Amino acid sequence: MKNISSVLLISALALNQSCTTMKKTDTQQETPVTDPSLSSNPFMKKSKLQYEAPEFDKIKNEHFKPAFDFGLKQHDAEILKIANNPEAPTFENTIVALEKSGEVLKRATIVFSNLTSANTNPTLQALDEEFAPIFAAHSDKMYLNENLYKRIKSIKEDGLDSEGKRLVQFYKQNFEIAGANLSAADKEKLKQINQELASLSTQYANKLLEARKQGGVFFSDAKELDGLSADEIEAAATDAKTAGQPGKYLLALQNTTQQPLLQNLKNRTTREKLFKASWLRAEKGDGNDTRETIEKLAKLRLKKAQTLGKKSFAEWKLQDQMAKTPEAATNLMNQIATPAVETARREAKDIQDLIDQQKGGFKVEPWDWNFYAEQVRKAKYDLDENQIKPYFEVTTVLEKGVFYAAEKFYGLTFKKRTDLPVYHPDVVTYEVFDHDGKSIAIYYLDFYTRDSKNGGAWMSNFVEQSYLLGTKPVIVNCYNYQKPAPGKPSLISYDDVSTMFHEFGHSIHGMFASQKYPSLSGTSVPRDFVEFPSQINEHWALDPVVLKNYAIHYETKQPIPQTLVEKIKKAATFNQGYMTTELVSAAALDMDWHTVTTESQLIPVLDFEKQSLASHGFTLATVPPRYHTPYFAHIWGGGYSAGYYAYLWSETLDNDAWEWIKSNGGLTRENGDRFRKYILSVGNSVDLNQAFRDFTGHDPDIKPLLRNRGFIK
Repeated sequence: MKNISSVLLISALALNQSCTTMKKTDTQQETPVTDPSLSSNPFMKKSKLQYEAPEFDKIKNEHFKPAFDFGLKQHDAEILKIANNPEAPTFENTIVALEKSGEVLKRATIVFSNLTSANTNPTLQALDEEFAPIFAAHSDKMYLNENLYKRIKSIKEDGLDSEGKRLVQFYKQNFEIAGANLSAADKEKLKQINQELASLSTQYANKLLEARKQGGVFFSDAKELDGLSADEIEAAATDAKTAGQPGKYLLALQNTTQQPLLQNLKNRTTREKLFKASWLRAEKGDGNDTRETIEKLAKLRLKKAQTLGKKSFAEWKLQDQMAKTPEAATNLMNQIATPAVETARREAKDIQDLIDQQKGGFKVEPWDWNFYAEQVRKAKYDLDENQIKPYFEVTTVLEKGVFYAAEKFYGLTFKKRTDLPVYHPDVVTYEVFDHDGKSIAIYYLDFYTRDSKNGGAWMSNFVEQSYLLGTKPVIVNCYNYQKPAPGKPSLISYDDVSTMFHEFGHSIHGMFASQKYPSLSGTSVPRDFVEFPSQINEHWALDPVVLKNYAIHYETKQPIPQTLVEKIKKAATFNQGYMTTELVSAAALDMDWHTVTTESQLIPVLDFEKQSLASHGFTLATVPPRYHTPYFAHIWGGGYSAGYYAYLWSETLDNDAWEWIKSNGGLTRENGDRFRKYILSVGNSVDLNQAFRDFTGHDPDIKPLLRNRGFIK
């Protein structure tokens, strides 16, 4: 996942701009002078570390608020100078000037956003809630400034290079989407809505983080954890002790509906407790219940869309995406949903047959699925997750798998760095070198789950690439793998392996950025394209050459046997009905929340979800959506509102492009250079539909996706 929430937090700064509505007194406002008390604040000047990497050894909680206050004032002054410039508008004095503005505020907000996602604390959470509406208002100062919009509209594209022309178009479109054409009264109305939405979204994120933390399940007897490995039980005991419950065992929650440990837990009562703790985490009627916040968010988003002249929030939100309309996104989902549900029903029958053969005496429930699906997989493919897990040690997967594939395909090499400060002891750092030996990026990895970290996995930039600003990418990948007990190896599942390859796909998209202007750089692309580079990178995990190089037994140091490799490949389409159904049902649920056209359609959260799933034929109770509405962080606390379909849209691109790569030689430098040229290095500086055609030679086709998931031959 690309961490779009960080972009939302600094939406004005993602474009490097903001401005205030012009008043007569504004023309006399000057750039604020640095307060002497700010001289020790690390955000006031560029970091002296390589590529301006954050100086985490100097950054303290107390530095953020003064940097925000100063940065907002400074940025306003910079923008006022642009907006009030008496000279005729030009590309340089308007667009380029906007791209260069907001340095201090951008430095502070980028680090702040990453810390509130990966290592937050009560002080940062309180600041987040305080400044969310302030940042929203700051963004509106730019987007809703009539004079600045007029300047941008009047800029001629004649004489500009292709990236310059694209940037002018980008600014015009963003201003118009944000409401630049509204009446003065509607602009004021929109400003209030945006501030309320920012506050509610931040409140939601903070509630959900606490709900996940408090939702973990304690067990008194290790026998209740039968099926887990000795290391997993030891880790649960350590977690319980850390949580103030020595002598017990804590199974913490991850962000998705299903929990990874469910496939191994033999005790059905334990499975039920863990599943229900996950499902009910944010609907307990306590301070962490998110439902009221969600209902307010949904109503305000509808109000925002209608203020902007659109029928629904989704219609407004998708204007600058590849799909363009909710109808196009829904059409794609419908093509996938029917075969997915049909396949899931057949999978459910296989599971029920196994339960009956074992004389279980019960009907399969959601908390049973993964446990029995694993047994079905063993029976069908003779593949045991616990049999392959010893071959997937975290660092080996990273260095001999993810990095190895990047070296073979793109010519990259990586050097571990221990001299750069990090924001948490678990974080590791690498320097990245191009095929010619030139250093191109700094790369951080944060592998393990903790109470201060949001769930899921994501990529973010600490510094974005830009020739205009002279900056190179500084990137972080965050995961939520279970930290092993002290002295034990960090072994992960094959799903976790895929996640590592996926997130590195986002990172390499950022590393290969080659844009002059930061607003168009790297991963600053539509949501339904941003997952394309990450999802295609997952395929390398099963490439025979790559797999043999990283799948090494942590004890024997022997590579994975070919017999196991064949089993993994044969099982690749196993359980795809379930996994696709849980994904597409969540995407459809998201779209339904954001295609309502009247407030009367916004019934209570749980009723809305039930109605939505039924309307799309997702009536198989044993296959719940990947995210239940109360903890659907992507759409209520992140940037994927009306956009969760993007994973499926991008997967259509990725599977089609992957078939092209396979049919043209696979893991070759020639193919890597071609993919880099047409996809990874263009950012948002070209028409991305054309970029895909340039790479493959044709428009996207859904059939490769359906084949990959085993739905068609």
